[in-house]
Amino acid sequence: MISFTSTQLTAWLATLIYPLARILALIASSPLLGNRQVPARVKIGLAFVLTLVIAPTLPAAPLPDPASARGLFVLGQQIVAGLMMGFSIRLIFSAIEMAGDIAGMQMGLGFANFFDPTNATFTPIIAQFLGILVALSFVALDLHLTMLAALADSFQAFPIGDSPLAAGAFLTVAEWGGSLFAFALQLSLPLIAALLATNLALGILTRSAPQLNIFAVGFPITLAVGFGALALVVPYIAPLLNHAFQQALETVGRFMLQLGGF
Repeated sequence: MISFTSTQLTAWLATLIYPLARILALIASSPLLGNRQVPARVKIGLAFVLTLVIAPTLPAAPLPDPASARGLFVLGQQIVAGLMMGFSIRLIFSAIEMAGDIAGMQMGLGFANFFDPTNATFTPIIAQFLGILVALSFVALDLHLTMLAALADSFQAFPIGDSPLAAGAFLTVAEWGGSLFAFALQLSLPLIAALLATNLALGILTRSAPQLNIFAVGFPITLAVGFGALALVVPYIAPLLNHAFQQALETVGRFMLQLGGF
């Protein structure tokens, strides 16, 4: 007959609950896996499977009772670590959608909005197009598998424990977010430059021929130039996404090391 004590049961639960909290927080805040279209059962099931795979590889260490005050503190740490990892990667998607938003407004498509069920809001059509393109590139480049590998490595950089969180780690994530919004502006600059030149040419044309209906002629020309510039930019999105994602993983690695006090 198999018998075990309450202390052993608590230790077994602790080895599963703490990694599960970090993994669930990452899945909930990460792109694609954290979308509302993904059922909650799928998210929980995937997190549980990943926990069963990762938990045996963690270093053996005494863990506090999850029901104690110390255990709740450790549980909160794991949730914060997972949320910051997913948030750092989701910022890439937000930056590229921001670039599409800027480009769409310059093209005159600021009024063309579609309902985005993921964020429960209305999104400009160019931003939604780039968001779908980035999501497909994210899967095609196997970056979702790289994200899960970084999750497994995070338990080595920031092992489960009750050490206090370092405030400098959150500054690293904030700086990463600031650089990404600059990246979004740089991504939209080719379209902005092309449309600026088009608008200047249309302005000169209007001054030289006042009888010309600028609204009937300018809008189709602006759209054509905008879509042409967008077609030239699209092939470079996948390499830029891969580069940005590698930088995101480096940021996550530094964040985890700083959380661990290194």
